[in-house]
Amino acid sequence: MLRRLCLLTALLASWTAHASPPGDNLVIEEIPDIPPELAAQVARYENSRAAYLRDWHPQRREMLVGTRFAETYQLHRVASPEGCRRQLTFFEEPVSCSSFGGGGEHIVLKRDVGGNEAYQLFRLDLGDGAVTLLTDGSSRHSCASFSRGGDRIAFTSTRRNGKDNDIYVMDPLDPASIELVLEVEGSWGVMEWAPGDTRLLLYRYVSVNHSELHVLDLASGDVMEVAPRKRKEDVFAMSAGHWAPDGESLYVVTDRGSEFRRFGVLEPGKGKFSQLSADVPWDVVDVDITDDGKLAAYVIREQGRGILHLMDLEQRAELAAPALPAGQVGGLLFRPGSHELALWQSTDRTPGDVYSYDVDSGVLERWTASEVGGLNLDVFPLTEVIHYPTFDTVDGEARQVPLLITRPDAERFPGPRPVLIRIHGGPEGQATPRFLGSRAFVVNELGVCYLQPNVRGSTGYGKAYRNLDNGMLREDSVKDISALLDWIEQQPDLDASRVAVYGGSYGGYMVLASLIAEPERIRCGIDLVGISNFVTFLENTKDYRRDLRRVEYGDERDPAMREHLLAISPTTRSTEIQVPLFVAQGANDPRVPASEAEQIVEAARGSGKPVWYLLAKDEGHGFRKKSNRDYFNHAMIVFLEQFLLNEEE
Repeated sequence: MLRRLCLLTALLASWTAHASPPGDNLVIEEIPDIPPELAAQVARYENSRAAYLRDWHPQRREMLVGTRFAETYQLHRVASPEGCRRQLTFFEEPVSCSSFGGGGEHIVLKRDVGGNEAYQLFRLDLGDGAVTLLTDGSSRHSCASFSRGGDRIAFTSTRRNGKDNDIYVMDPLDPASIELVLEVEGSWGVMEWAPGDTRLLLYRYVSVNHSELHVLDLASGDVMEVAPRKRKEDVFAMSAGHWAPDGESLYVVTDRGSEFRRFGVLEPGKGKFSQLSADVPWDVVDVDITDDGKLAAYVIREQGRGILHLMDLEQRAELAAPALPAGQVGGLLFRPGSHELALWQSTDRTPGDVYSYDVDSGVLERWTASEVGGLNLDVFPLTEVIHYPTFDTVDGEARQVPLLITRPDAERFPGPRPVLIRIHGGPEGQATPRFLGSRAFVVNELGVCYLQPNVRGSTGYGKAYRNLDNGMLREDSVKDISALLDWIEQQPDLDASRVAVYGGSYGGYMVLASLIAEPERIRCGIDLVGISNFVTFLENTKDYRRDLRRVEYGDERDPAMREHLLAISPTTRSTEIQVPLFVAQGANDPRVPASEAEQIVEAARGSGKPVWYLLAKDEGHGFRKKSNRDYFNHAMIVFLEQFLLNEEE
């Protein structure tokens, strides 16, 4: 009966959200009215939801999860496996990271306003539901890391100058106790308090290739890098640090001396690293350690799919892991004082739920069962991972680009199918097989083949592959899309005359650049929060991000690099965009400012081809509110029906 009431509550929330029409928060230009019958047809795909682990209760076997019943993701408490999700927060804006403190009497959470990413920390008192702002209300703050005693939090803030992420400590019961414990330059974060709560493990991010771990002594203020570089030119990544119970050695993930990120143990200051994970050509992407230091769990992302591993740290021996369906695994977190591991999983046919696995007993339990809008997921197509050849060679053979392909049902949709190429952002992102959500409508109901290439610059395939698009090599990734079009022409089940491209952020730049490079072979493009001019992007992105992006794209202050960046920017060649374009943007985007969308819309309209524009006044880098996201999905489907699916241009 309880589960039926939980389900009814979720369905009512979904129906209420779906019934809400677009409001004055959306600026809509040249987009036709959405047919009501289309909105009704797509609704089932939009009413799927997922659940994400946020924290274990420090004293009871309960979980804190994030899930969405209406417009945005909020916090819920789950008291037992597959128990009812009791909603704890009811904000208009989504809640991100959150943790229990004070023995479970309160939660510290993080949220922003309208997608501006000026994240603030709040304390939620579970006794009376009171919410208290802990931070200054304007600067950008990181997630809070609770001390082992549960009485203090450590976090970063840009409050000093709006740019650098200094380290602060606070008693969350007394916001006035905030103390600046370390001034830094650049992007830093807090990973974990050391045993005894006298030191902090800190993370410094320079680029996807260069990151460091440091230890801060809170009493003396001394900072020590745990794996100092022997030479200035040595570049490697160091992340996912966890203290061993002795408070001396650290468990880390690093690609030092390797093409791939490996899990192992490190002695701070001495830099001696002992590898523990399997020696395979894939990255370790997630790690956690039990409180007693006896067990570790880690995930290797193999061909884009997450493989869970368990290890006896005392014997340094692999343990049997539960048999999980192929998909994504993450969010690893051992329950305090136990060997019970919580994890999140998503597959092609499940949107994402939270499970626990007790290593001692071997019992796997599901904690959440997220709704999927009444869809029959058993008939959802599975994503295949293949490779296609591109323009350059490796050891005399054509370089192979990883490609995810999701095909529509051949019996229902016979003949060569139109193609939608989705290009991920980053550029150091990675497309991985997972639940497609509303994108599955395009495959299942429109009969479109959905391709997700991991072009050069993507993570997951080694450092050398990740660096192939840096600096002056930026447009080589666009050539990978041209090579994909060559491959499509050779596939009997694909219609090379009907190809569209879609991407967000850096993927939005790739959409625009591909339309310019291949005006005869691409029908239309969808650019979501994309970069249209690298120079204006670098000059206008938020201060705390600018130097990070310069490492990837190049420094626009250097005359030669500025000339190159302008030459490859879509606004410079906007007259060459000769196909319909749909641009969508959040007005409060701190990463890719709305001016990037506005300037490409204005420039592209000079070609005389249709240019649709959608601006959400209450969003940032992407659409997080369900009603906004639904409208974008509907408009995207109408765009594809009009400009991709028609047999003749």
